[in-house]
Amino acid sequence: MPWNPDVYNQFKNIRFKPFYDLAELITDEKDMKAVDLGCGTGEQTAILTEKLTHATFTGIDSSPEMLEKSKTLENNRLHFRLAATEEMLNADENWDLIFSNAALQWSDDHQQLFPKLISKLNSGGQLAIQMPYQPGNILNRILFELADEEPFQTQLNGWNRPSAVLTIDEYAQILFDNGIEDLNLSQKVYPIIAEDHETLYNFISGSALIPYLEKLNGEQQKAFTAEFKQRIETKFPKLPAIYAFKRILMYGRKK
Repeated sequence: MPWNPDVYNQFKNIRFKPFYDLAELITDEKDMKAVDLGCGTGEQTAILTEKLTHATFTGIDSSPEMLEKSKTLENNRLHFRLAATEEMLNADENWDLIFSNAALQWSDDHQQLFPKLISKLNSGGQLAIQMPYQPGNILNRILFELADEEPFQTQLNGWNRPSAVLTIDEYAQILFDNGIEDLNLSQKVYPIIAEDHETLYNFISGSALIPYLEKLNGEQQKAFTAEFKQRIETKFPKLPAIYAFKRILMYGRKK
């Protein structure tokens, strides 16, 4: 099931707040070679290119549907590439800035991933990453629990997607152990105020729900969706509802 940029961008304003918070941590430096991992439609990468006037950016994403939107944004300081994060890690290429906003939660084994990312930074290079803290977010927990129950566990062939996102303490240790200085780590709530339960469902349907639905047939998808919506209603009985959506932001500079 491909990503749908239109569904994803229904919550554009909410998704952009942590992006701007993360971007504020970056120092604009001369001749900076930068990469945006999981750049999506490229709109945020273009904003970064305008903000960081001495940087040349490459936006990387594994979704052709998302990157289709980026074609009109390319210029002499901004280019896009269809690739996965893992391909970037295996390439013989280093960077002065590695940026990623709400993408690396899709990559596995962060204990191994983050040292590899840091190894791709030049000395003095900057690391700026933001991810939703899925283990602490209610909708993600409902989704994971539902997939572990019958009949969905059988329909999914036992597949589920435990979050790879670690605690802020674990990231602090990994970054410190791998030579990142000037650490700035925080966990922040970006509240979503929902007038109805459909809004909460729509927020997760454009991201974390996708890999579950793509493993089910049409009738199974309907049943899974119906049960998921019912559990959202049970968990948020009062409307309007506040969803305390948690994100981890991290910044540092390589020795």
